[in-house]
Amino acid sequence: MPDHDEALAEGRLRVVVAEDDLLTREGVCRLLESSGEIDVVAAVGDAEALSAAVSEHRPAVVLTDIRMPPAHHTEGIAAAKEIRRTYPGTGVVVLSQHADPAYVVDLLVDGAAGLGYLLKERVADRAELVHALRETSRGGSVVDPVLVDTLVRRRRLTAKSGLESLTPRELDVLRQMAAGLSNTAIARSLSLSESSVEKASNTLFAKLGLTNEPTVHRRVSAVVTYLRSVGQSNS
Repeated sequence: MPDHDEALAEGRLRVVVAEDDLLTREGVCRLLESSGEIDVVAAVGDAEALSAAVSEHRPAVVLTDIRMPPAHHTEGIAAAKEIRRTYPGTGVVVLSQHADPAYVVDLLVDGAAGLGYLLKERVADRAELVHALRETSRGGSVVDPVLVDTLVRRRRLTAKSGLESLTPRELDVLRQMAAGLSNTAIARSLSLSESSVEKASNTLFAKLGLTNEPTVHRRVSAVVTYLRSVGQSNS
């Protein structure tokens, strides 16, 4: 692994990787370090070792599988919550094979800042994976675009959420927010002007009752409101 001082000097992110499958773990580490933007400071195979590695290395961000020993259930989500409570400056991206809103709601229910949820297929896209790590390390929130698309298509929304009043454009902007995109990137993705994106964002914030929060908090709260609503409609 690269020297930590050298990594910091070059602006690389210090990352801890947690994945119980050895071959997958080694593959992910090589992929990340080949980007030239990531310094993998530890790679572990279970939740207990992950906790110890974070305590020792204090990484900028953690990349963890959702299922790890001993129970192979949702140890990654539990670890993510604990890491965010104990080390609020450390972001966590959870990798999962499950495009299930319930898992995302479970991860983000106490706050989405510094958390990400990506499908494992995203590992093949190094640029997207690195983007998610950087975004969460800065306190942002990233939800896999495939999952967000699934949520946007579901119309069973609770009346009190305010989401039923969003226009298709506002829903599109909300989906892009969940993917961790800035207004500039959203404008490019949706072929809109930045002023149109800003207007749609402010309107959807108002419809969701988020007008008095800072901009970053409003973006996170809007995404969490949507995910919670979908989760409630499926219960």
